[in-house]
Amino acid sequence: MKILATGDFHGKFPKKFEKIVKDEDIDVVVSNGDYFPFHHRKLWFKHCYGTDTELWEVIGKKKFKELMKKELKDGENSIKKLNALSASVLTVYGNLDYTHKRDTFDIKGKAKWAWDEQDFFSPIVKKYKNIKRIDYSYAKIGDYVFIGVYGGTNPGKVKSKTYRKHKEKLNKLFKKFSKENKEGKVVFVSHNVPYNTKIDKIGKDAHPKVRGKHYGSKLVRRAIDKWQPILHFAGHIHEGKGKDKIGRTVSVNCGSAHENEGAIIEIKDKKVKVRFI
Repeated sequence: MKILATGDFHGKFPKKFEKIVKDEDIDVVVSNGDYFPFHHRKLWFKHCYGTDTELWEVIGKKKFKELMKKELKDGENSIKKLNALSASVLTVYGNLDYTHKRDTFDIKGKAKWAWDEQDFFSPIVKKYKNIKRIDYSYAKIGDYVFIGVYGGTNPGKVKSKTYRKHKEKLNKLFKKFSKENKEGKVVFVSHNVPYNTKIDKIGKDAHPKVRGKHYGSKLVRRAIDKWQPILHFAGHIHEGKGKDKIGRTVSVNCGSAHENEGAIIEIKDKKVKVRFI
C-alpha cells in the first residue's frame, strides 16, 4: 500500500502532487483536511482568540460575509484539484473547514448567528465524487481499512459529554476491524496529531498563551494507545512535521500542503516507510 499523505491546503494546491501520484504509483491520496485559507487569521487572533467574541461582531456581518465568500471560493479550488487526481481520495475535515462540528468539548448556549454556524464544508465536498469522507467513518482500499476522525483543534475536555460520545464512536470503528488491525491493515487518519508527542508542540511564533506547549488531541492519543494501528497520520500543527513511534504505531505529521509539503508512506509486510516531500 502506497499513500500520499497530505492536508492543510489553506487555499493552495501543490502542482507536484499530480506528478507524484502518477510517478510513484500511489494507491490512495489521504487528506487530513483544512482546505480553506483563513484569510482573516490576524483579525481573528487579535479580537477573538481566547474569548467568546465572534469576528463578525467586530467587523460586521456584511464584511464578514465578504471574507467568507473568498474563503469558500479559494478552499473549493483546492478541493477541485484534489478531486482531479488520478487516484482515489479520502478525507477528514479540519478545524478551518467550517463544519462547525465539535468532538472534544461541549458547546454552551445557542448560536449567536445561524448563518455563521452553518456547515459550509459538507455541501461543497459532496459535489466532488472522487473524494470520500471518512470522519468518524471508514473506507476500504485493497486489503487496508482507513478509519478517520476529526480530532479537535486542541487537547480536548476528556470529561465532556461530546468527548465521551465521539470516543465511543471511534472505539466501535476499531472494534469492527479488530481482525484487520491485528494483521497490520488499519490506517488511522485525523486532522490533529496525538497529544504529548514529538509532533504536536506549538512553535515560537504562535500565540503567547500556547507557545511551546503540546497541543495535540487527547482523543487521538488515547485511541492510538488503546488500539495500536500500524500507521497514523495527521497535520494541523504545521511546525510539528515529522514522525514519532507510539508503541507499534508510526504516527506522522505530514506537514502543510500550503507550504508544498506532504509525505509518501508505504506499508509492506507490516513495515512502514515514510518519505517527506
